[in-house]
Order: sequence, then structure tokens, then C-alpha cells
Amino acid sequence: MTTLNLRAHKLYSDVKLPTFSTRGSACFDICAYYTSELGYDLWSDDRKGFIKRHDSNITIHPFQRVLVPTGLILDIPPGYSVRLHSRSGLVWKHGLYLTNCEGIIDWDYIEPLYVMMTSLSQSPKSINNTDRLCQAELVEKIQYDVIEAKEPPVQKTERDGGFGSTGT
Repeated sequence: MTTLNLRAHKLYSDVKLPTFSTRGSACFDICAYYTSELGYDLWSDDRKGFIKRHDSNITIHPFQRVLVPTGLILDIPPGYSVRLHSRSGLVWKHGLYLTNCEGIIDWDYIEPLYVMMTSLSQSPKSINNTDRLCQAELVEKIQYDVIEAKEPPVQKTERDGGFGSTGT
């Protein structure tokens, strides 16, 4: 089996590198890197944009969206992407999840990595420096083309119906 390397550049010396929690982990953990001097970005519906906050920790109120800094830049091998997934324990215990449900980082993205999070909790939740935010995996891209089909597809299985037709 060939092993690839996913390089992670630390923007600050004390940034926590991504790690696999166990030998059997399918994904690696990405942690917050936060200082009040660095700040974080909070979405403002009123201003229709992000506003910079410099609090002692990152506080997410119900249904707010924030960009949490990680202090990392990933150097993804060509032909691959990194997929970010919510951590089940963080969602279940604290109501914090990835705003876009799954983040996709293309191999040619070489800017600092932020994790976009939202709170579904009924009370404010805090994120501190080095807290595990999400899990991620390196995914190989399959090369394919999208082509126009002149005719609609024919039924391939016993499925009868569209969206929601296989039950709840």
C-alpha cells in the first residue's frame, strides 16, 4: 500500500497539527487555533457580511454562523481534495455542526483553513483554542466528464417514484 503525505503548514508555532485519534480512525481531527488578538469572523445578517470579533473565546449563539480559524494551510496533493465532516459528538452534545454540512477543499486552495460552524443549541456555546472542530479526510478525485444525454435515463431497478419514494 502506498502512503501519501498531506502537508500541513502551521501559521503559528503553537498550532496543533491534524491527527488521527486512533489507528482505526477514517478521518483526522482539525482543531481551532484561536487567540483574542487573532480574532474570528461572525456572520451578521444585518450587515450581510462577517464582522471581526476579538473575544476571550469564540462564542456561538443559537443559529449564528462563525468562521473558526485553524492556523493551518493544507498542501493537498494534485488529484485529491480534503473533505471536512462534522464531529458526531460535537453535534450531539453541543449542537455545533459544519454550516455547509460537508466542506470541500480543492487541491489548488492554498489559503488559511477556516471551519464554518453553526449552533443548533438553545444556549450559547464556546470554542476554545485547540478544541477539536471537525474531522477530515483526503479523497482521491475520479476524473470524469459530464455530457448531455439526448434521452432521459431508463428505469434500472424496481424503484417506483422520486424523492422520498423509498420510505422515511
